[in-house]
Amino acid sequence: MTLTGVEASVLAPNYHPLPVTLVEGLGSWVTDDEGRRYLDLLSGYSALNFGHRHPVLTAAAHAQIDKLTLTSRAFDHELLEPFAARLAALIGPLVAGPPMVLPMNTGAEAVETAIKAARKWGYDVKGVPADRATIIVVDGNFHGRTTTIVSFSTDPDARRGFGPYTPGFRVVPYGSVDAVRDAVDETTVAVLVEPIQGEQGVVIPPDDYLPGLRALCTAQDVLLIADEIQSGLGRTGTTLASELWGVKPDLVTLGKALGGGVMPVSAVVGRADVLGVLTAGTHGSTFGGNPLACAVGLAVIGLLETGELQARATTLGLHWGARLDTLVDEGLLASSRRVGLWAGLDVTPPVTGRQLCERLLARGVLAKDTHGSTIRLAPPLTITLEDLDLATDRLTDALR
Repeated sequence: MTLTGVEASVLAPNYHPLPVTLVEGLGSWVTDDEGRRYLDLLSGYSALNFGHRHPVLTAAAHAQIDKLTLTSRAFDHELLEPFAARLAALIGPLVAGPPMVLPMNTGAEAVETAIKAARKWGYDVKGVPADRATIIVVDGNFHGRTTTIVSFSTDPDARRGFGPYTPGFRVVPYGSVDAVRDAVDETTVAVLVEPIQGEQGVVIPPDDYLPGLRALCTAQDVLLIADEIQSGLGRTGTTLASELWGVKPDLVTLGKALGGGVMPVSAVVGRADVLGVLTAGTHGSTFGGNPLACAVGLAVIGLLETGELQARATTLGLHWGARLDTLVDEGLLASSRRVGLWAGLDVTPPVTGRQLCERLLARGVLAKDTHGSTIRLAPPLTITLEDLDLATDRLTDALR
């Protein structure tokens, strides 16, 4: 018997990728195994904010590979403190208090780290009774796929079949400060929220939402944790999306772009009095803060320190947004949401998001659908105006 397709593969079918096999990338462009070129408008879900093979990032990686790649945290290395210091300098002014950095690897690990730190802070500092800490989360959230995180997911595909679920979370509607206020009690240690919901389709909250959460959390002695794994590091035209509303979270989770599309690099950055409750033996990671990750992370920080890429995302985003709005006005899209160089586009049934992504693929543009009728677009922050317009022209053609 000859097996074909998924049945013949030894790869677990936990993804449904578009039918393209990529072999090379540079900047905003990638090439498949048949030599066809595509504009990448997904950017690895914002992991490739600086495009493919950015010369500064690849040079940093190559140089470090020739020196030292891993020590584990059993020993220090020469880049760990500089990485933490530079990241604290970049993000510290954007959080509520003197900053501390805890490096990890993946975004989900950063979220798990923030959850653990918030719970321990709740017990050690706030005085919540043992094993009773609760964290308020919101519907439509996406923070990763560990068993704890899917326990408070409202996406049936992410959650169904993975119980029993981890207790200690209260789910409330996204965008409602009143709902959070009603859920807070003496056991509440934190509110965990994406300032902008990426996986949900670039959903932007009301303007009073983040400021309202900040005020409520301060009044109730509750930590505000901002998941900036997709929204952070330049994507929204600011270093953090929470800056758009002038809000300083207590803890920020970072990932994706922090590794520049070269390495999985993540971190929690926030109040030293909160992260400081984690002592030796209470949390760790063999690869967290490894020399290669720190080398790439330092190069990423260097690209962001000037603010040039953030400003570029703002300027290009305004031009792009005007063109996307025209597609809505012409009835080619049902609606669009955009901030910086990040957009969620809703198609008009019976066309599905997957079908539009397949049409784009045929026209040399890579994008990804989500939740049936929506596609997400996240061009590299380094994309040229000409390539952005070319991609939008092809999107218009695909819609027509």
